[in-house]
Amino acid sequence: MRILIYMWEGIRIAYDALRAYKMRSILTTLGIVIGVTTVITIVALIQGLNQAFSSEISALGTDTVYIQKFPWTMQGDDWFKYRNRPNITVDEADRVKELSRTVSAVAPTVETSRTIKHREKTVERVSITGTTAEYLTTANADPEIGRFFSANDVASNRPVAVLGSEVAELLFGQSDPLGKRVTIGGRKFRVIGVLGKKGSFMGFNQDILAIIPIGTFQSAFGAQRRWVTIEVKAKSPQLIEETEDELTGIMRRIRKLTPEKESNFAINKQSLLLDTYNQLTGTLWAVAIGVGAISLIVGGIGIMNILLVSVTERTREIGVRKALGARNSDILWQFLVESMMICSIGVLIGILMAVGIAKLVAATTPLPAAITWWVAFLGLVFVVTIGLFFGIYPASKAARLNPIEALRYE
Repeated sequence: MRILIYMWEGIRIAYDALRAYKMRSILTTLGIVIGVTTVITIVALIQGLNQAFSSEISALGTDTVYIQKFPWTMQGDDWFKYRNRPNITVDEADRVKELSRTVSAVAPTVETSRTIKHREKTVERVSITGTTAEYLTTANADPEIGRFFSANDVASNRPVAVLGSEVAELLFGQSDPLGKRVTIGGRKFRVIGVLGKKGSFMGFNQDILAIIPIGTFQSAFGAQRRWVTIEVKAKSPQLIEETEDELTGIMRRIRKLTPEKESNFAINKQSLLLDTYNQLTGTLWAVAIGVGAISLIVGGIGIMNILLVSVTERTREIGVRKALGARNSDILWQFLVESMMICSIGVLIGILMAVGIAKLVAATTPLPAAITWWVAFLGLVFVVTIGLFFGIYPASKAARLNPIEALRYE
């Protein structure tokens, strides 16, 4: 109880001292406010981006890899190096399926962009994907309405299509699209299924698409100069590394590459994008820490300055308190409390401003923001670290004052 009374007395004296010099306290606090607001706002935006990106990238599946001509991550003039690689082919997908032992599904895919029509209604720039029945497994393309096309549909090159939810809505509204005919690139297709709503992935609207059998695609839109992607689903996420090694070996065998030759294909997977993204956000973290640290140091210097001035102005008061029995620790505590009170006010205002800015940015721009529970902990760390570090020198200077000399101070 005595400790609580002792602490409360120190807080009350510190509050009275700060209130006596309002403008000076406000200006000193401003540096802390700017620093905390900057750090927490950037942290909130990065956290929001992390959550959004992780959510989007998880749609690729942790157990799916993609055999492609180009790697997902390239630097400098890498594109000119990779463009001379031979294209991936559907025949290679068949060989991969035949030779692999660690995969559950293999689906070659090829894409183009076309206009889809139904009577007088039209949807432009629709992504048309040609693939096989196993795409249902590799891409989790289970229709919400109807069915996906079967192996027989693919083998017979039937003109059937599975539509994205937004395409179906724009063409058919609330009516049932199943069995209806749509025109894709001048050819008629029968709608057999509609996918569930998926939203956007890295800026690409996954609901503006149509999926058709790959043979039908090739006969309708041509097979030459098409970039084929082989989507491969491992039997389990735990086998993803083993599957990657196996696929590398199979593709090198198919392409008759000798050991000294570099692979002329890429094995892409979710972790590649995550690694690249983490490198980019690592730079943002460094910027946030740098800007915030500079602002907080400036604010801390301001706190030290105001306390040194306060010690000088209150020298006689310190002498009186010591003459009445105050110990050095009492004086030290009083000035440390003042320092941490300035920090506390600055941190609290900074957190509130950061939350408001983050929410405003999230509401008015595509950038997401996420305020997590540890923001409060971060604020507490700021209070203790800055308050103690920059307050300890002025507080110790006040505590060491000689009471007789202090009483003589005019």
